[in-house]
Amino acid sequence: MNDIAVQPNFFDRTLVQVRRALREIATRRGLPSLDLRPDLPESDQELLLQQMQDCLIGRGGEVTARARAANLGRAYMGLNTEGRRRFLALLATKFDTNHEAVDAAIAVVTAAETPEERKAAEAKLRDTLTAPRVRLLTQFNGLAEGVKFLVDLRAELLTFAKNEPALEDLQEDLRRLLASWFDVGFLELRRITWEAPAALLEKLIAYEAVHAIRGWDDLKNRLDSDRRCYAFFHPRMPDEPLIFVEIALVNGIADNVQKLLDEEQERLSPENFDTAIFYSISNAQRGLDGISFGDFLIKRVVADLSAEFKNLKTFATLSPIPGFARWYAKELEELGPALLLADERTALETALDGEADVDELLKTLLANDDWSKVPELEAALKPALLRIASTYLYSVKRGIRAMDPVAHFHLSNGARMERLNWLADTSSRGMHQAAGLMINYLYKLDEIDGNHEGYTGEGAIAVSSSIRNLSRKTANS
Repeated sequence: MNDIAVQPNFFDRTLVQVRRALREIATRRGLPSLDLRPDLPESDQELLLQQMQDCLIGRGGEVTARARAANLGRAYMGLNTEGRRRFLALLATKFDTNHEAVDAAIAVVTAAETPEERKAAEAKLRDTLTAPRVRLLTQFNGLAEGVKFLVDLRAELLTFAKNEPALEDLQEDLRRLLASWFDVGFLELRRITWEAPAALLEKLIAYEAVHAIRGWDDLKNRLDSDRRCYAFFHPRMPDEPLIFVEIALVNGIADNVQKLLDEEQERLSPENFDTAIFYSISNAQRGLDGISFGDFLIKRVVADLSAEFKNLKTFATLSPIPGFARWYAKELEELGPALLLADERTALETALDGEADVDELLKTLLANDDWSKVPELEAALKPALLRIASTYLYSVKRGIRAMDPVAHFHLSNGARMERLNWLADTSSRGMHQAAGLMINYLYKLDEIDGNHEGYTGEGAIAVSSSIRNLSRKTANS
C-alpha cells in the first residue's frame, strides 16, 4: 500500500491470534487436536463429520462442546482453499434442516386442538426449523476470538457461494446469526485518536477503503485537531473496528479531496469550524457485508460533533461516484455519438482542433487522464461530464433505488444530493472511477427523516436544483 510502514503479514498475524486462541481452548479441555490434511480428502472427512456430530451431541457438557468447536475452528484454519470449501460443503449438506421433521412438526401444529397444544407444537416447529449447523456455529459465540472467526468464515463463504449454490443457504444462516449478534444496540462508538494503540492504528491503515492512507504522517494528519475518526466496535471483537468514518472540520463545504487531505494545509481553530465533511466511510469486516449499521454511525457521529462544537451548522460528505465508470462504458456503447449534446460536441471539436476524434476521446476518457492537463480540453469536457454524471446519479435507477451504491447509502440515510465537484479527486483511482468527479451529500438535520421516508418508500430523491436541472438536459431536449 504505497510507502506505508505496515507489515506485509498484517492479516496473517490476525489469523495467528485467532488460531492460537482456539488452540488454547481445546488444549485446556485435554482434547486431542483434529489433524486433517490441507485439502481435506474424503478419508479425512469421516473424522471431521464425527467431530461435528460430537459438538452437537454435547457429550461432556457445554464447556467440552465449545472446546470441540474450538478444535473445529483450529482445524479449518489449517486447511487450504480446497480443503475449506470441502469443510463448508460438509457442514452445509450434512447438517441442514430435516425437511421430513419440519413437515411432521407442521402437521402437529395444524392438528393442535387447544391453545396449550398449539403453543407447544409451535415451539417444537421453531426448534425443528433451526438447522443443526446453526446450533454448531452458535457455540463459537462463547469462545475467545470465536466471533471474529465466524466473521472471517462468512467472508470466505461469500466467495465460495458465488460458484457453489449449495453453500448459499449456509452463508444466509450465518448472516442471520451475525445480524442478531451485531445489532446496533450492542455496538460501542469510539473516537480514535493518534494516542490509540499502534495495533489499532495499523488496522485503520489496512482497512481504509476509500482514500488510501499514504503513510504514518498521512494518518497522523487525519487524526489531527481539526479531524475526527469514529468507529463502531463489538464487545466480542473489542480490538477490531467494524466500520469507521473520517471527518474533516472545515469552513464551508469542501470540493477537493486532495486539498482536504493536504498535510500542509493550515489548521483551523475550533471557533472557525462551521462544517463537518464526512470524506471516508470504510467497512472493515467483509464478513459483515449485508449487515447495515453505517446509517446509525453517521447519526451518532453527528450527535457527538454537534455536542462538541456548537458552531457546526453544516454536515456533508465529499463522496466518490464508484458506479459511474461501468455505467458510462455501457451508455457510450449504446448511444455512441448521441451521448453528447450538439453544443458539447462542437466545443470538444474546437478544443481538439482536428488533432483527435471526439468519439475516440470519449472511449478513452476514464482510462487516460491526460485531457485534464490541457486547459482548453478540460474546459470543453466539464459541462458535458457534469451533465452526464448528474443524469447517472439522479435519473438512473435500479427499481426505485439509485443505481450508484454510495448514492443509495446516503439517500437511504436521509441525505440530499447537493453539488457535483469538478476534478475533485485527481488521483489515478478518482480519474478512472469518475473522471475526477465527486459529490457532496448534505445532511440537513430537520430534513433527514423526511428524506429517508421519501426515498425508502417511493424512491423519491432529495436533490438540489443544480443537479436536477443538469440531469434533465438530454440530446432530445
